[in-house]
Amino acid sequence: MESAAKSPKSLSMPWTTRITLWLLDIGLNLVMRKDGTVNRGLLKLVPLTPPTSEPINGVKTYDVVVDPTRNLWFRVFVPTEYTVEDLPVMVFCHGSGYIVASADTQLYDDVCRKFARELHVVVVSVDYRLAPEHRHPAQHEDGLDVLKFLDVEENRSKWLPGNANISRCFIAGDSAGGNMAHHVAVRASQFNFQQLQVVGLVSIQPFFGGEERTGSEIRLNGIAPVLTLKQTDWFWNAFLPLGEPYNRDHPVVNVSGRYAADISKMDLPPTIVVVAGFDILRDWQIKYYEWLKKSGKEVYLVDYPNMFHGFNLLPELPESDQLILEVKDFIHNVINKVFAALIRNLKRMTLSLALL
Repeated sequence: MESAAKSPKSLSMPWTTRITLWLLDIGLNLVMRKDGTVNRGLLKLVPLTPPTSEPINGVKTYDVVVDPTRNLWFRVFVPTEYTVEDLPVMVFCHGSGYIVASADTQLYDDVCRKFARELHVVVVSVDYRLAPEHRHPAQHEDGLDVLKFLDVEENRSKWLPGNANISRCFIAGDSAGGNMAHHVAVRASQFNFQQLQVVGLVSIQPFFGGEERTGSEIRLNGIAPVLTLKQTDWFWNAFLPLGEPYNRDHPVVNVSGRYAADISKMDLPPTIVVVAGFDILRDWQIKYYEWLKKSGKEVYLVDYPNMFHGFNLLPELPESDQLILEVKDFIHNVINKVFAALIRNLKRMTLSLALL
């Protein structure tokens, strides 16, 4: 599972994928205005997927409103062809720089549907507030509030299937969603839930950064097919509150930098970090992995040297299927460890009662 291969010198991918990435890049640049605002009107052209009460490809979906005053809601993806007593819950945070996309964007509806079907999990895809209209910490507050909502028995029994086990909860995210997943997991580790337990973190090419440019940023800027420094700087400027101390060395961005939180005593779950050879954020992601490891956390690194930022969203790439297998293996191993720990605790309790 653990790998950190160096990126190759050239990138090979199907021409259809190149066209898709080119169109996505054009669209992204069109919605990013020079004044730091987002052209929401243009985003109305992006295809959205309605919920489907009847299963499609083995998954049914429905939407749940958490707080209508801030339009906080999530979409639930329930696998219908894999019915067992206990299904883990994956709370998913979508990417796209904290400025665009949603739980019903077709790209992310497809990804979460695939996660539910292939990973055998109930997916809860969070539709959080976007920047720059809502700057940090709005997004991370929304993520934690969804966890709190799921922890309430009345909400859980009403909105999750009966075989959803929130004591086996994974937080996952890609790109900006990977950044969000980390910070929500940190907040969750400091909150006293009644039933919900975060047992794993899936961080797919998380969006981190800093004031100093890394080797991958310098080497791949303008060469990698997705993301440029101009775009990432724009995202951070839109996401961060205005003024000091908010620059790219703030720990919400440079999570492992000199202002990083001390997580050594935090009860953070096992983490899988996915990186790619043609991702300008690669070095920041590896720094994140090394920081978790140095802090005494259980963490695994998976490297796709021939891939780029956001490859997980493109089903025509075989690596996106390989990623599913890696995450499935991670979830399986984590749950086995949780189960083994539960058995050990039960044996201790039984022994203690026998000695009374």
